[in-house]
Amino acid sequence: MGTNKYPGKELYPHLFSPIRIGNIRLKNRIIAAPTSPHMLTTQGHLTAEMVAYLEKKAMGGAAVVTMGESIVHSATGKSHNKQVQLDSYGVKLMLNEATKAIHNAGAYANIQLSHGGKYGGLASVGGTVLDTSVTAWGVSDEVTPEGVVHEMPTAMIYEIIESYKNAAILCKDCGFDMVQVHAAHGWLISQFLSPGLNHRTDEFGGSFENRARLLLCVLDAVRAGVGRGFPIEIRISGDDMSEAGLNMDDCVKLAEMVDDKVDLFHVSCGNHEDPAMFCRTHPSTFFERGVNVYLAANIKKHVSKPVVCVGALIDPAQMEEIIASGQADLIAIGRGLLADPYLPDKALHGRADDITPCLRCYECFGEIVKSESIKCTVNPVIGQELADKRSCRMAKQKKRVLVVGGGPGGMEAAITLAQRGHQVTLAEKSEKLGGNLHPAGSAFFKEDIRKLCKVLENRLREADVEVLLNTEVTPAFVKELDPDALIVAIGSTELRPPIKGLDGDNVVMSIDAELHPERLGKRVAIMGGGLVGAEAAISFKHEGHEVSIIEMKSEIAQEVNSFYRGGLMPFVYDAAECYAGTTVKEIVPQGVLVERDGKEFVIEADTVVCALGFRPKWQIADELCSMVDESYIIGDSRNVGQIYHAISQGYYTALQI
Repeated sequence: MGTNKYPGKELYPHLFSPIRIGNIRLKNRIIAAPTSPHMLTTQGHLTAEMVAYLEKKAMGGAAVVTMGESIVHSATGKSHNKQVQLDSYGVKLMLNEATKAIHNAGAYANIQLSHGGKYGGLASVGGTVLDTSVTAWGVSDEVTPEGVVHEMPTAMIYEIIESYKNAAILCKDCGFDMVQVHAAHGWLISQFLSPGLNHRTDEFGGSFENRARLLLCVLDAVRAGVGRGFPIEIRISGDDMSEAGLNMDDCVKLAEMVDDKVDLFHVSCGNHEDPAMFCRTHPSTFFERGVNVYLAANIKKHVSKPVVCVGALIDPAQMEEIIASGQADLIAIGRGLLADPYLPDKALHGRADDITPCLRCYECFGEIVKSESIKCTVNPVIGQELADKRSCRMAKQKKRVLVVGGGPGGMEAAITLAQRGHQVTLAEKSEKLGGNLHPAGSAFFKEDIRKLCKVLENRLREADVEVLLNTEVTPAFVKELDPDALIVAIGSTELRPPIKGLDGDNVVMSIDAELHPERLGKRVAIMGGGLVGAEAAISFKHEGHEVSIIEMKSEIAQEVNSFYRGGLMPFVYDAAECYAGTTVKEIVPQGVLVERDGKEFVIEADTVVCALGFRPKWQIADELCSMVDESYIIGDSRNVGQIYHAISQGYYTALQI
């Protein structure tokens, strides 16, 4: 007997057991969950970049790759400008390319059939409508802060039902192996199901059965379009978690009603379009991983068809336990496969410790709104898969490269350089690698950053990079080593503005405070209400301190993407007394003298934490670079940024050498 090629089958036997769904047999229990499309044309057609993005997930070993937010009736249901329009002429070409790419990479292709309902004429969380003159057609008349919603005529409802059928036929013709009917998250079907929104008096309103009629008709229409055996997945809530929506018992009742019409249940929760619920539908870092699995487990008790769970799952061992214990039959992974598309393959080959953890920072969502593309803090390839396919894997000429600085950018650069065949030395002035990942990952809710640091350290060892700790690199050091190329990733220094009293014994800099909270007094005032200050406040409160935040801008954490900020701020407000629009005048023995609205007062504190930002070490970086002919500056030493900038610059700079 030879060695086991796939140790994951022994480690996670349930996760890697096949399962039949309709007329297809899945090789494992991992589904790439539907994620928002992004790289599209103005006609709602996929681009080559979008196809490469889907292909990457299939290459990583998922059994099924799901295309998200595909609108069946764009005249009424297109809720923003980043959605596939299945009724747009010319849409078929790239859908065909997508299914071929997914198939050729070893996965089945799935597509989510959706309709935004009232958001077809309102600005939704996902973006903006292209034509603000479009009428918002919803389940019933409604006045919202975003605009007026008109009750959908009965004839229009039947037209939309037919559009589901036509869309399903089109998708099957384009090579998709299954379709998902979206009946959750506050979109059209969810709106009809809602007792709080549905006030209709026709056959689609009133009783639970009437409110479910649209869904039943849609499922019948889709089945008529795709025929027997073709898998139909339904995405439902296990609980809408809203007084206007369905509770857990209602969701069970709904699942029982459609059990004979579908082949697979995908159980989610909440409302994508409700900012207060977004961070539960897509669990933030403040929730435990798998927080929504219990909802799938509840549905599973009442249906005969397989059930998919979802909820920020990235640990194969946890997935195995979920399936083995009967809570669900399959696992859907969304953001986790952006952070590491090869998560399934790594689990299969017994390399779970090399899975790049999703930080749940929502930069992926934020980038879709910002640039109509996508990015991932920890995966520099996401959103650039097409260009990455064309890049040169191995270096044309082997070089001796010195990387200065062992933070995330320096580690990523060194790993990539070594993988490309270069001889790499990484020098770090402190006693350990990680740089600012350590203070950033110090809070109780930042375990994922701590995991990221370990993953990068492990990859450094596997890549055979020479690591020199406790080594401060000087121009003389560079001259003596005489590398062919130099990458400077020395980070930044904390800003110390000329504030009177800043040198007092009651002042602690933010990094020191995060790493050594025992140095803080009972009452803590944080100067600076950016992301660092906001997250520090939550951490300090958790450790028993009384916290205040002082911020000059009009809002706390103003620079943070809206998706993460929505989940962050309730915890900030609970943790701290927030003084926005407030200027620090002086640090005094009693705390901080401030001014707001022309009035001066003292915010009392035993310890004052300075979290007023960072400054690049440009002078040192320039001195080091002057010693070699080929040099690069990355990360905070280039311009102060986020983890994303450090890792992305580290990766792509390494590709240039």
